[in-house]
Amino acid sequence: MSELRPMRLIFAGGGTGGHLFPAIAIANRIRDLLEGRFQTEILFVGTKRGIEYRRRDSIGYPLQLINMRGLVRSLSWKNLLLPFVIVGALMKASSLLGRFRPMAVVGTGGYVAWPVLNRAAARGIPTFLQEQNSFPGIVTRRCAEAAAKVYLGFEGARSFLPGSADTVVTGNPVRTEIGQGDRNAALDKFGLDQNKTTILVLGGSQGAHAVNQAVLKSLDNGSLTSKYQLLWQTGKRDYKDVAAKAGDRVTGRSLFPFAESMSEVYAAADLAVARAGALTLAELIECRVPSILVPYPFAAGDHQRKNGQEMVDLGMAEMIDEKNLETRDLLAEAITLHQSDRFANMRDALKRYTENRRPAVDVIAEDIVRTITQGADN
Repeated sequence: MSELRPMRLIFAGGGTGGHLFPAIAIANRIRDLLEGRFQTEILFVGTKRGIEYRRRDSIGYPLQLINMRGLVRSLSWKNLLLPFVIVGALMKASSLLGRFRPMAVVGTGGYVAWPVLNRAAARGIPTFLQEQNSFPGIVTRRCAEAAAKVYLGFEGARSFLPGSADTVVTGNPVRTEIGQGDRNAALDKFGLDQNKTTILVLGGSQGAHAVNQAVLKSLDNGSLTSKYQLLWQTGKRDYKDVAAKAGDRVTGRSLFPFAESMSEVYAAADLAVARAGALTLAELIECRVPSILVPYPFAAGDHQRKNGQEMVDLGMAEMIDEKNLETRDLLAEAITLHQSDRFANMRDALKRYTENRRPAVDVIAEDIVRTITQGADN
């Protein structure tokens, strides 16, 4: 049997889970599609400051680090060094491409993706972009025109990109285990009652405090009635404070800072209160969980509000501005929504949307493989 030909790809992106996890999902699917046809080698590129470095042992692929960042928004001497950082990042990216010789580079966002995509395009290496948000990040906006294809999580992102960019709306890739959780097993794991409706609170990490405080206020108001229960991811920063203030109104196992297995979390949920990050929304869609969204108001380009508005327009969610939380009762509104016809309509909208669309990870991976293997099998 002849030796398989090598097929090398670079995935560049990171900083947050919203950039990293779609990259892992796409890389895994591409690896599966190429199995038996090529000797696949996949390399991830990220920074030491990003989540990709903290999770380097669980990515499943080698991680190459490049020092790259953006402007510090406040006045800072660090901005004086930025030109040197950029030049250094471009040189390292060029050296990496020369050594690894990839057939393609896939960028999923974050500043670190830019030097790799830039140098790849200059060398004539095909580049592909996956943009999670309704308002594209700066890397996508800068690199879209040169890309072979730009895969969009939301239709609204198209209007912010050059008309010459080759775009396709696929939705956002999610990890394969999302949507595979067993409801009864999940409820048992979190110590929840099988006969109650579960409201999932996703405090998240960045900007979680306002959501957590609003839910605590609702608990103090007595809004959580006997037919409902909470499953609450607080984020690490707020966990101790929330645990102390929530007391026995939330069962111990159903209150946690972070969950490794989000598939179980979603399996237990009937309704969610969450931020409007692209990854969270993709997972809520995949698991068909209606939601009340509270966009993080300081997200770049106000992209969480734009993400949330697309969900609202599709009939899958309602949205509350963070500035209005002072006068709103989140849990009372969640319960009112659950008891209304709107909730059934949301579930129907989620079902129609997921039934009529192939998984984004399959569409993206198959398109990339088709492009880079044309003629290569012969």
